Amino acid sequence: MKYVALLTIAAAASIAFMPLGMRHAESPVATVAPTVSRSADRPEPAPALPAVQDLQSQVDAAAARGLEWLASAQDSSTGGWIQDVGFKFNNSYEVTRSGSPHVGVSALALMAFLAGGHLPSRGKYGDVVERGTDFILSCVNDDTGYISANGTRMYSHAFATLYLAEVFGMTRRTELKRKLQQAVDLTVRSQNKQGSWRYRPYAPDSDMSIAVCQLMALRAARNIGIHVPRSTIDRAYSYIQQSAITAGRSRGAFNYQIDQPRTRTSFALTAAGLASLIHAGFYDDRLISPGIRFLRRRIQRLDSEERFPTYFYWYGHYYAAQVMFIASDREDQRGLWSEFYWPRMSRELLRYQSPDGSWANDVGPGTAYGTAVASIILQIPYEYLPILQR
Repeated sequence: MKYVALLTIAAAASIAFMPLGMRHAESPVATVAPTVSRSADRPEPAPALPAVQDLQSQVDAAAARGLEWLASAQDSSTGGWIQDVGFKFNNSYEVTRSGSPHVGVSALALMAFLAGGHLPSRGKYGDVVERGTDFILSCVNDDTGYISANGTRMYSHAFATLYLAEVFGMTRRTELKRKLQQAVDLTVRSQNKQGSWRYRPYAPDSDMSIAVCQLMALRAARNIGIHVPRSTIDRAYSYIQQSAITAGRSRGAFNYQIDQPRTRTSFALTAAGLASLIHAGFYDDRLISPGIRFLRRRIQRLDSEERFPTYFYWYGHYYAAQVMFIASDREDQRGLWSEFYWPRMSRELLRYQSPDGSWANDVGPGTAYGTAVASIILQIPYEYLPILQR
């Protein structure tokens, strides 16, 4: 059987930074027709788990069905994905606008297609990716470089910048480069005195959840030749270091904010801190090993707001999966991905996938968000996304 993803990547043979030893996995076509829903009637997890030897084929099929659902959920008039725009507040998600395309979720959905090897105008989902790319480009402010629509904030700007960097690197389409550079310049200019970012450009305060997505976008852009000042990365690295907890019961964790008397930490924030170090280029930093130990302890007893299907479940595992996969190349972390994280996480995602191919997100933007993140995680081992290659 010929793989759509493999044919797509082969057509993009000009990608200079794709490793020669990249693994390709078959992604069977879904047999269940997807429908768009908020998964309010989400089924209970299936009681049976697939046998170990059959796990990869189950994962491939689940990822294929996730992409099938995402393709069906794309808004035909805009090319984006309609989700609730809003913000996380305590244990709830405050919706500020409904019924409009969400820039950040749309970028993550498009990243899921790239993670499966699907590029604009090429392969099974070429038209989906083409329309989605046009939507992201339409949201770039020509004067400021800020990528926003319908009230989305710096999270969405970062996810969209990351997507533009990845798709430009994989296609070298010249029309993407100018807007990508504009978006990167906005991120660089809006870095504050603490070395980080907040919900709006030029905000004076900072937090870890914003820092990680900006750093990831900057790293992806720098990888493909977009100018990013080294000083921007160094200042962000200093912020990440100051956020680390180096003693006590929470040693290895990362705080939400620095210089705040009532800050907090969590599984998700620590995954974000470690991903920040990795994407800033500090793979062997002294904070990596204690941070991974913290994640390993917490992953078995997540707080209620970090369990499926909440915003922080998806947010935390989006970054934890990156950390576990990339850090497993370290000599002291052998088996971190293949023996500890991947068998556990892939089975969990298989249990929670809805019959229509989607994954629920009850506290957060919506089902497309959960489905995009789950699809990205399941396809990380394919190593099609340059930013997630070892």
